[in-house]
Amino acid sequence: MENPIAVIDFGSQYTQLIVRRIREFGYFSKLYQPGELRDTGSPPAVILSGGPRSTLEPDAPDIDFDYLKSLGVPVLGVCYGMQLLNLKFGGSVAPGHTREYGPATLLTSPGNPLFDGVRDHSQIWMSHSDTCRMPETARILGENLDGIPVGLQWADNFFGIQFHPEVSHTDEGKKILRNFLNLAKNPTPFRIESFKDHLIERVRQEAAGRKVVCGVSGGVDSSVLAALLHESGVDTRYIFVDNGLLRKDEAREVQDQFRTVGIEIETVDASRQFLDALAGETDPEQKRRIIGRLFVDVFFNAVGDDVELLAQGTLYPDVIESATSGSIASTIKTHHNRVDRIMELKAQGRVIEPLDELFKDEVRDLGRTLGLPDPVVKRHPFPGPGLAVRCPGEITPEKLEIIRNADRIYIDLLRDRGWYDRVWQAYAALIPTKTVGVKGDERCYEYALSLRAVTSEDAMTAEWVHLPYELLAEISNRILNEVKGVNRVLYDISTKPPASIEWE
Repeated sequence: MENPIAVIDFGSQYTQLIVRRIREFGYFSKLYQPGELRDTGSPPAVILSGGPRSTLEPDAPDIDFDYLKSLGVPVLGVCYGMQLLNLKFGGSVAPGHTREYGPATLLTSPGNPLFDGVRDHSQIWMSHSDTCRMPETARILGENLDGIPVGLQWADNFFGIQFHPEVSHTDEGKKILRNFLNLAKNPTPFRIESFKDHLIERVRQEAAGRKVVCGVSGGVDSSVLAALLHESGVDTRYIFVDNGLLRKDEAREVQDQFRTVGIEIETVDASRQFLDALAGETDPEQKRRIIGRLFVDVFFNAVGDDVELLAQGTLYPDVIESATSGSIASTIKTHHNRVDRIMELKAQGRVIEPLDELFKDEVRDLGRTLGLPDPVVKRHPFPGPGLAVRCPGEITPEKLEIIRNADRIYIDLLRDRGWYDRVWQAYAALIPTKTVGVKGDERCYEYALSLRAVTSEDAMTAEWVHLPYELLAEISNRILNEVKGVNRVLYDISTKPPASIEWE
């Protein structure tokens, strides 16, 4: 699809949320690195994202300002983007007295298009340490309670805001973005039904007669990827690797699931290899690397050395969190599909990732247009490293069995009580410590278990779910009575940020 609204990524962990919000409004948007500004074509508008760096640093990320002005389109700078634009228009940036992170109040000025219809007192979400000292030609559109400008306009079509409109914590952020998009010049529409045709054509062009190998897990991403490849008609082998880190009965369920949609898969049982490779390892990043590298080894041993193209279900959040491909974002964690060998394959042009511009909910919508049933597209996300990220510390068969049995009880009760589809992701994780308890009038020393349930739109931010006490009590009672090795159940009420959704 051509002429997307261009979002320039200066490294904020929220950057892809801007793209997502724009698509929610029905317009096509795409993420670019600062050096790719000339690759944006004829964008209807440009947004410069926030970022972790300071514009005061000698090697701070920059933009081709002359080219940006030559586009003649509306430009919005967010946080870092606002400070960068302020410098370009002759202003300055100075360290603030304190770092502002979290909620603040926006006081708007009347008669400006950016804040049209926005309340004169509105909550916004801050994340910055520098402040702008604007040039005389700038116009203040909004301030915080301390009188510091948090909304500026330098020229007819150049705007800046010192807060994040893309996050849900900014009460009227969507309205502010909508106001800016109303200034865009003929933005390209975005509908998942038409985007499906774009993806099918992309798959056919990238495959170009080559044989494709696709690893499937039964999760939403790989299932939709498999359905997309199937719909595209490319020559594909579908391989399912049982890494021994799956949920209870999952291998059998995956095989049945693909059989019902007419896709034949090959299963490789490598559970013993993975558990042996992970024995004694406790470092979370190292465990991810071991799993990712071994998966590639097992996968390619199964298909041979003549694989021409590897298909992966990589999504936008995977790419952003791993901070790859030259991104200046801070790395949150290494994703299993971003290990060295796969990156080498990518450099050789032997990896295809058709979903890498989509968010999770968009992937679900794509799955529906491809004819996948609701039990598949509504399935909760499951991490590539499997239960390894829910088993802090050393991974052992005993611990995995505890997690599997507890997780099955938890998920089954969520389904039975009508909560599964109201939760974005839920799981049981083992806490790597044992606690004193009493069972059968005797002292026991067993593991503590954590239950997690969150709502999210894209995995970049998440809120914990307020499950009913009665349901939590029922889940806890069942686990304590039926799962050997657990004598304590806790409920995780952490948001993301600062916590991540998974434990590791």
